Amino acid sequence: MNNIFVYCEIEDREIADVSLELLTKGKSLAKQLACKLEVIVLGSDLNGIENKLYKYGADVVHVGDDKRLSPYLTLPHSKVIVDLFTKEKPQVGLFGATSIGRDLAPRIASAMKCGLTADCTSLEIGEHYEKKTDTKYENLLYQIRPAFGGNIVATIINPETRPQLATVREGVMKMEVFDEAHKGELKKINVDELFDDADFVVKVIERHIENKKVNIKGAGIIVAGGYGVGSKENFKLLYDLAEVLGAEVGASRAAVDAGFAEHERQIGQTGVTVRPKLYIACGISGQIQHRAGMTESSMVISINTDEKAPINQIADYVITGDIAVTIPKMIKYYKKNSK
Repeated sequence: MNNIFVYCEIEDREIADVSLELLTKGKSLAKQLACKLEVIVLGSDLNGIENKLYKYGADVVHVGDDKRLSPYLTLPHSKVIVDLFTKEKPQVGLFGATSIGRDLAPRIASAMKCGLTADCTSLEIGEHYEKKTDTKYENLLYQIRPAFGGNIVATIINPETRPQLATVREGVMKMEVFDEAHKGELKKINVDELFDDADFVVKVIERHIENKKVNIKGAGIIVAGGYGVGSKENFKLLYDLAEVLGAEVGASRAAVDAGFAEHERQIGQTGVTVRPKLYIACGISGQIQHRAGMTESSMVISINTDEKAPINQIADYVITGDIAVTIPKMIKYYKKNSK
C-alpha cells in the first residue's frame, strides 16, 4: 500500500476550508506512516492551483482540468478517482463530510469494495490485534466519530481492505500552513480516455449560489444561546451583546428546534464545529452533543440559572444567574471599561 490521498473540493478556484484542514491532518498522518501526501483536484481553469496546495504539505497534486468536471457531477468525478485509486493503491483516502463528499465517498467505497466511515471528528494511526486469527494489524487508520446520538465515541477500523476511506466534518481539525516554500510534484490527469456519454446523462442546466449570511465557523467570539434562553424574543439580548463584542450569535440544537434561532447558527454534533477565542454560553445545558461542537474554544463563559449544568464543568468562568439580568450588566460594564 502506498500514500495518503485527499480529495480537494473547489468552487471558482477557491479551495474549501475542509480540504485544507484535511491536508493539515493528512500531512501529520503521512509523517507517522512515512509516506507521501497526495491531493486530487478536479475542475476547470485550474492552472496554478497546485501552488496553493503545496504549502499545506501536498507532496503530489493530481489535477484533472476539464470543463466537463465543473460544476461537480457524481459520475465523472467518481470515475476519475476510482481509476486513480486503482492505479495508485492508496492506503488512506480522505473526503470532507460535505454534500459533495457525502455523495462521492460512498461511490468510491462501493467501486473499490472497501470500508468507509462517515462524519469523523478525529483520525489517528494505531494497531489492532485479532484474537481469533492471532493476527496483528499495524498502521491502521483509527476513524473516530460520535455514535448513539453522541453518547459514546466510537473508534472504527478497516483492517482487511484498502483504501481506508473516511469523510471528516468541517471545522474539527486545524488548518495550518506546513511550509510556504514547500514544493511538490504536479501530475496531470488525462480524462479524455476515461469518459463516455453515459457519464454525462445528468446535466446541470442552471446554478444559483447564495452566499452564506452567517460565518459562525470563522468567528473569533461567539455568543450562543440554548433552550434556557426561553424565547426568540429573549434571543435579542444575545444579539445585543454580540453587537457590542463584535461577535456572532450561535445556538444549541434545542434552541433551533424550538424556533429561537436559524439552523445555520446551530453548533454541535449536528451543526457547525467552532473554535473561537471566546465562547459565551447562555442558557445552554451543555449536553455532549453540543460540547462536541465547541469544546476546543480557547475560553468558555457560562451564564446559567442552574449551577449544576454540564456546561459549567468545561467553562473557565461560570455566572449563575438570569441572562435577562446578567447580559445587560455585561453590556453596560463592557462599554464603560472599553472606552
